[in-house]
Amino acid sequence: MRAITYTQPGGPDVLQLTDRAIPEPGPGEVLVRLALAGVNPTDWKSRSATQPGPGGQVPGQDGAGTVEAVGQGVDPAVRGERVWIWEAAWQRPWGTAAEYTVVPARQAVPMGPVPSFELAAALGIPFLTAHRCLTLGESVPDRMGPGSLTGHTVLVQGGAGAVGNAAIQLARWADATVIATVSSPRKAQLAAAAGASHVVDYRQQDVVAEVRKVAPKGVDVVVEVSAARNAAVDAQVVGMHGAVAMYADDGGAEVTIPVRAQMAPNARWNFVLVYTQPERAKVIGVEDVNAALLDGALRVGEEAGLPLHVFPLAETAQAHRAVQDGAVGKVLVDVTA
Repeated sequence: MRAITYTQPGGPDVLQLTDRAIPEPGPGEVLVRLALAGVNPTDWKSRSATQPGPGGQVPGQDGAGTVEAVGQGVDPAVRGERVWIWEAAWQRPWGTAAEYTVVPARQAVPMGPVPSFELAAALGIPFLTAHRCLTLGESVPDRMGPGSLTGHTVLVQGGAGAVGNAAIQLARWADATVIATVSSPRKAQLAAAAGASHVVDYRQQDVVAEVRKVAPKGVDVVVEVSAARNAAVDAQVVGMHGAVAMYADDGGAEVTIPVRAQMAPNARWNFVLVYTQPERAKVIGVEDVNAALLDGALRVGEEAGLPLHVFPLAETAQAHRAVQDGAVGKVLVDVTA
């Protein structure tokens, strides 16, 4: 099979198109013939800093395709199932930037005949991260579904990013009022297309004032992409028993939080990394995201506020570079091209 591999950390140029034997699924595993792979910031960060194992690393945590074969202990009936994949390369050598990958069976989630592979390959890290951010507060349930956030208000800082887009879509599926912040009119259009109820351009408007117009008592959840920059704003808009969920670090920045101001509402400030979250959180995150997918609530593309940038497998290095340079939208790799 064709696969992208790297044998040492470094820039995008360490990624090489190689021929490798198709892996055999072990006990409890499935072999998936991939159609598309998703590219996320953690892919290039891992490639840049983490030494791969002796056999090299195939990057890519997210993807979508069809189950080709199963290992011992896996129901043979799943052969031929269309699936979306999460955490393929987490502590494993076989990622999704290849024509085939092997993953534990539970990490290949049946998606039925309707959703597109483009949508399925975009789920994984962004949507599971967004789910975790939306379910950490004491004032919100830890499961998501239609109506689970009725009467709640969510602030998504950075509504045009991949996780921001996922948070908007999931929160709206759950019937929350969603306020999204953006940095330009173009990004405002994307956040609105994703389903945001209100959009604030933080370069032109006072975010605290605008949020308080919508939620005078504060918001229940802040989904935070840049805590170092936004902590002062978040502290002023988080409501009683609300939560701020930080899922990115601005390259190693530190956060300053006004202690007394956060004691009064019993606010929570949470750190989120999808790979190391508690097992139960992973299980319910996958279940809830798949429920939203099967419910027809999730979308990708310009009309969903998430423009797609698709690269052929041989140009995976360019796909990594696009994500590293801050491409707006979702970067995918077509492993069949």
